[in-house]
Amino acid sequence: MQHAVGSPLPPPHRPGHGPAGPWPVAPQAQQHPGAPGFNGASHPPPVPPHPQAPQAPHPQAPQAPHRSAPPQRDTTGHVQLPPGGPVAVPSPPPAQAPADPAATTLAVLLIGPAGAGKTSVAKHWAERRRVPTAHISLDDVREWVRSGFADPQTGWNDNSEAQYRLARRTCGFAARNFLANGISCILDDAVFPDRPVVGLGGWKRHVGPGLLPVVLLPGLEIVLERNARRSGNRRLSDEEVARIHGRMAGWYGSGLPIIDNSQLDVAGTAQVLDEVLARAIASPPQW
Repeated sequence: MQHAVGSPLPPPHRPGHGPAGPWPVAPQAQQHPGAPGFNGASHPPPVPPHPQAPQAPHPQAPQAPHRSAPPQRDTTGHVQLPPGGPVAVPSPPPAQAPADPAATTLAVLLIGPAGAGKTSVAKHWAERRRVPTAHISLDDVREWVRSGFADPQTGWNDNSEAQYRLARRTCGFAARNFLANGISCILDDAVFPDRPVVGLGGWKRHVGPGLLPVVLLPGLEIVLERNARRSGNRRLSDEEVARIHGRMAGWYGSGLPIIDNSQLDVAGTAQVLDEVLARAIASPPQW
């Protein structure tokens, strides 16, 4: 951007300060003919001045304090946000008042094998709530890594474990910040009941004790059918899907709520999820 060339403008006049330039000097009185002392005329004898009482000095008006220019307002619309801390257990409703999960700020973890419908149900549930709600998918965050991505098809190794742990920690950080600013979260992940590395402990550590886990566990035939419609690195082999599904059966007897959505569509599963969460708010599960 170009600026006009020229000398800078003088500073503006501020209240309480004198003018920018010197005070003007009053012109001397002009002499005229006939006045004493004009053209060498004789002067009358000087008259001694009358003694005058000393005059008190005129009080000077106090100067206004110098004020620096106010700081410029941030034009980017900066808003102070509360930092995210561990998510607390949701408060139960008052006595004889049913819990309303659709109007409660919650942190939900949707668990299930590949093909259980976690992502579809989580998106549908989040989009239709009466309070702001975010959906955070661990698979989406894992795929932020483009070069060197640890593909699930290659199996579990140190690289895939490191990327999984990093993605889980990132999801937990995002969930805490959303919850601290009044936005609910639903996260989805294939959490195993018999593997601490990909177990509930990490989620509880990164999100907080208020996280409400719910398991989606349809039948094996449904899982295989849904997995067959996937593409890219989201699609697993039938053998891998069957192995994961078998290990997910360990959630039975864990005390966590389990939804068999074999005969439910996405909207029906989301409705059942609300019913399960209403009970969890009234009596949070111990995990």
